[in-house]
Amino acid sequence: MWGLDRLSANSTPSGTPPPRRDSYSPAPRRPYPAPGPGPLPPRPGLNPRSSSLTLLSPSSSSINLPSMRRLPNGSGRRRQETGGQSPNVPDPVQVLESILGGPPRRPIATKGDASAERVPKKPEDVVEEIDFGGLSLQDFAAVETPGIRRSSPVHTYSAQSVEEYDKEKDKFEDLHNSIIACDEVLKSVETYLTNFKADLGAVSSEIESLQNRSITLNTKLENRRVVEKLLGPAVEDISISPAVVRKIAESPVDEGFLHALADLEKRSKIINAKVKDNPDVKALQDIKPLIDELTNRAVERIRDYIVAQIKAIRSPSINAQIIQQQAFLKYKELYAFLARHQPQLASGISQAYIYTMRWYYLNHFTRYRAALEKVKLHVLDKYDVLGEDPATKRGPLLGNNRTLSSTHDAFTLGRRLDTLKSPSPNAITAYVAEEEKSAHYLEVPFRSFNIALIDNASFEYTFLTTYFSPSQNYHTISRTFTSIFEPTLALGQSLTKQLTETTTDTLGILLCVRINQHLAFSLQRRKVPTMENYINATNMLLWPRFQQILDLHCSVLQKLTHSLPTRPQTSNLLSSSTSHQSTAPTPLTQKFANLLQGVLALSSEAGDDEPISASVGRLRSEFEAYLTRLSKSISDARKRERFLCNNYSLVCTILADVSGRMGDESRRHFEDLRDAFDK
Repeated sequence: MWGLDRLSANSTPSGTPPPRRDSYSPAPRRPYPAPGPGPLPPRPGLNPRSSSLTLLSPSSSSINLPSMRRLPNGSGRRRQETGGQSPNVPDPVQVLESILGGPPRRPIATKGDASAERVPKKPEDVVEEIDFGGLSLQDFAAVETPGIRRSSPVHTYSAQSVEEYDKEKDKFEDLHNSIIACDEVLKSVETYLTNFKADLGAVSSEIESLQNRSITLNTKLENRRVVEKLLGPAVEDISISPAVVRKIAESPVDEGFLHALADLEKRSKIINAKVKDNPDVKALQDIKPLIDELTNRAVERIRDYIVAQIKAIRSPSINAQIIQQQAFLKYKELYAFLARHQPQLASGISQAYIYTMRWYYLNHFTRYRAALEKVKLHVLDKYDVLGEDPATKRGPLLGNNRTLSSTHDAFTLGRRLDTLKSPSPNAITAYVAEEEKSAHYLEVPFRSFNIALIDNASFEYTFLTTYFSPSQNYHTISRTFTSIFEPTLALGQSLTKQLTETTTDTLGILLCVRINQHLAFSLQRRKVPTMENYINATNMLLWPRFQQILDLHCSVLQKLTHSLPTRPQTSNLLSSSTSHQSTAPTPLTQKFANLLQGVLALSSEAGDDEPISASVGRLRSEFEAYLTRLSKSISDARKRERFLCNNYSLVCTILADVSGRMGDESRRHFEDLRDAFDK
């Protein structure tokens, strides 16, 4: 780059190029043109140091080169070095005009200048490479270097150099503008980086602050965990969640209410225990009234719930067992909670339940008994006894509008045994009983009523022991059960007495005895001891009546035996059907054998404590006495034995299928009698 001081009139005539760095321009070095005959005076009004020349000069950038002190035109130094204008130096104004593109100006010839009209010659090529040594032009010019001539700081420019510079001027201007644009971009980048550095510093400070806060929070959290580990169980024991409070105070009675109630009772026990040990603790004093108030609220809601369910039992056509299962047993903890916190209120609710269920069972079983009374029954009276004439006219039926079936057999068990051994334990419903058209024996209504009674009693006892057992012992529950079922059980005994007090149905009474025994076994399996008195009372009604009917059979046979003649010619017993010499079995033998077979079949599992064995033995003795006396009416001894053998053979045939101890004994007895007369 060229400085403005090199455009002065003091240039060296030698044409030596100024020293410069190799890295300044990529253009090849060219020889400078020969200096002209002499410089011309500067053109008036044209200042080489003007701002326009500075901007257009390649050396106008003040960024890349350090500032240099410039000497004024015509200084003493230039005069001292040159001693005046050199005759071979071209006019600087012309050089500038040639660079700027103006018309060439003819140099003004000075006085005594002989070479003013000559054209400057082209200098010789520079063959040397100048090493600046990393110095600026000013410093390099100040240093004395051997082999380089420094007589003048100003060099001349050839026309060729000016033309090349003129060609490259636009490139240099574009380069200069690019450098300026780069400077602006770099300034903006510098500003951005400066701001980024400031923001980064602020972020770093904030991160450091957050890190300090994190350390502080971690320390507090660790301390909180230590404190929570120590105080957590204690606080958990004496605190109750708002969800539990809302559940007890507002929510309906369901599984969630039971869980909340259990949690409340657990907290209440812990708090009461802690209050006894530490009554002065502030937290316990604050929570104790809340627990008590919440307990009272729970008691109030439980009372309303149980009372509502008891009232529902009194609704018409309601099944109490459904309410007991779904409302009472499902939430049995409610009454237990009530009994622990309000025993007097629990006792009152228990009495209300007792009165309600007492009315419920009595009302329903009264209706059921009325329905069973509409069932038609085979009425057996004193004419259905061994030794009585079946053709005798019978009296009116027993106390109702039920009609007697045209065909029935009072001495044959037959399919009546299915009532006892039926695999279906269901009783006749009230609707079926009211609509039933066929006739039945007395064991059918007896069985239906007592099965229904036993089932309901078993369920009720199980309910009482499950629902009221936490607050009541066995004796209290037994008294509660008796209070509920006492009128209903009396109703059952009244029905049994009504069915058996006038009948002579021996097999029907014994069937009722066996049914009652089976119900007793069922109660033992169900573990319902409170019905034992009812079973015993029913037996006390059945067994005496059974004995009375057997005694009636024996007395009638005895009367019939005494009425028989003692001589063969006077016997009229068989005259209506066969001759007195006939050896066929009598109709009474058929009836006796069927009756005995039914009694023995129903007594196959009888124990020694039953009175049936003595009664059967007495009846058998009376029948044998009757046959013996009847056989005396036959004059022929051979026919007499044949007659007895045939009757005993019929009895043995009918008793062939009986089992049990009594059955085997009776069968062997009659077989021995048969063999004794079968000769």
